[in-house]
Amino acid sequence: CCCGCFGLCCDTVQWCFLSICTSDIISTVEFNCSGELLATGDKGGRVVIFQREQESKNRLLSRGEYNVYSTFQSHEPEFDYLKSLEIEEKINKIRWLPQQNAAHFLLSANDKTIKLWKISERDKRAEGYNLKDEDGRLRDQFRITTLRVPVLMPMDLMVEASPRRIFANAHTYHINSISVNSDYETYLSADDLRINLWHLEITDRSFNIVDIKPANMEELTEVITAAECHPHQCNVFVYSSSKGTIRLCDTRAAALCDRHSKFFEEPEDPSSRSFFSEIISSISDVKFSHSGRYMMTRDYLSVKVWDLNMENRPVETYQVHEYLRSKLCSLYENDCIFDKFECCWNGSDSAIMTGSYNNFFRMFDRNTRRDITLEASRENSKPRAMLKPRKVCTGGKRKKDEISVDSLDFNKKILHTAWHPKENVIAVAATNNLYIFQDKIN
Repeated sequence: CCCGCFGLCCDTVQWCFLSICTSDIISTVEFNCSGELLATGDKGGRVVIFQREQESKNRLLSRGEYNVYSTFQSHEPEFDYLKSLEIEEKINKIRWLPQQNAAHFLLSANDKTIKLWKISERDKRAEGYNLKDEDGRLRDQFRITTLRVPVLMPMDLMVEASPRRIFANAHTYHINSISVNSDYETYLSADDLRINLWHLEITDRSFNIVDIKPANMEELTEVITAAECHPHQCNVFVYSSSKGTIRLCDTRAAALCDRHSKFFEEPEDPSSRSFFSEIISSISDVKFSHSGRYMMTRDYLSVKVWDLNMENRPVETYQVHEYLRSKLCSLYENDCIFDKFECCWNGSDSAIMTGSYNNFFRMFDRNTRRDITLEASRENSKPRAMLKPRKVCTGGKRKKDEISVDSLDFNKKILHTAWHPKENVIAVAATNNLYIFQDKIN
């Protein structure tokens, strides 16, 4: 198969509940830097971490399987009494930090607060204390006649998740992005109108590096929709807007990056302008390529790849679901037109992936310009089964394997996807189901 895009088989299906509970809906998916761990966050404020099975001679086919490694409650619902505002526990973003020792660290964010979590293993416990019994009760000091040296004894493996830092009270509006910098000491957090720069060791203050809030809120014309740090240059970051533009900023030029270094915008075709043009041009996600040469943006109908050296137009444009252009009116009425789809690169930057409706997700091979539509569903995703390409019929006579555009289920949508950083393993979140697919094993 080409780039692993067109030979995927279903590996595991997690979180398949009979009825959908709102708190179980997956809101973010992220592989760690090695791809051995996969973290998901949901609307209930929980983080579930899956660990990849180690390969063995007897179970060669189990290499792609991910099993639950740790589950913990990251955020709780809160109430801002000053503003009479409920703060949801929903996890908006998860970002892993590069592993420095045996423990793993990740950042998780809801609308207002970011937390740094440490995930560590413990398989030994200390026994033989002098001042307390084995059950933890304090001993009578007058009965202690000898001193014992505590020893470490083996125990069942226990995975602990503990909060190491809490970064709060820095965002007036809802946080939509967090991004770890390439220096691994700082990270960005972005809301609708501001971007802050944090140090991972300092929780009581951050530096505001972008502020687009006007003096008069009636003059507000756009909001920040996503932000990301450059993968190699710690002074460079980009942020996208609801107007379909991307600004690249350099913190070496000024501490407050109100003036961008580069401005990326594709000229609009006046003949195609409509009532929905501004809505569908809003960028929902921006991602740098691993090489740092390109960046990818996702708007409502398409994915665009930009060369950082060319600002006036994208070098590649891929239509995700152009057949929905005729349905924009009904999508506006049911609010689906405001859905925020994410996108991701494969490890070699040769292929990209993004989601669509009816539990479809799209893959595009940048070298051959081939594309494919696949479906993540419990009905046709039996373990080890090959995924069959799906096609949408826009009119005329429908073929056997095609589905009519009028039959698409807009309540089933894939907003969050992730690609293993080194292999052709992908994770797709469809409502409260997590599907993991891998390249076919011969």
